[in-house]
Amino acid sequence: MVDRVSAALRRAGSALRGRPRLPSRFSLSRSRLIIFVGLLGPGLIAANAGNDAGGIATYSQVGAKYGYSLLWLMVLITLSLALVQMLAARMGVVTGKGLAELIRENYGIRWSAFATVAVLIANFGICISDFVGVGAALGLAGVPAQVSVPTAAVLIARSLC
Repeated sequence: MVDRVSAALRRAGSALRGRPRLPSRFSLSRSRLIIFVGLLGPGLIAANAGNDAGGIATYSQVGAKYGYSLLWLMVLITLSLALVQMLAARMGVVTGKGLAELIRENYGIRWSAFATVAVLIANFGICISDFVGVGAALGLAGVPAQVSVPTAAVLIARSLC
């Protein structure tokens, strides 16, 4: 994938050097930056997917309890996250298929159903932790969780409709 990204940047750079396709107010370095951010954008969004209410609560509690003694784990976690994201992106780009379809093709329908149910359970847990985070955050402002959580659920349901 890195080779494809660098090749795309080289093609874009050579196309821009030969005959500019962007308005004249864009310099060559700015156009390269725009292309680079466009290629990097989905990865940044996916990398921040774990920064939800449950994650922030966990980070703050672990930081308060252990201080900087576990900070070295962030390097390992970041590297493993980048590796998983890269491999998932490569599988999707090369095959054009999703994870459940690839599992079904290679291991059968039962393992595909198991993986899908596991993802659904994990997503449900994330939703619950987000509502717990809403209750905890508004609880700091003196709003009881019995009021804030249903209110947040109704607001989210209205925004989806």
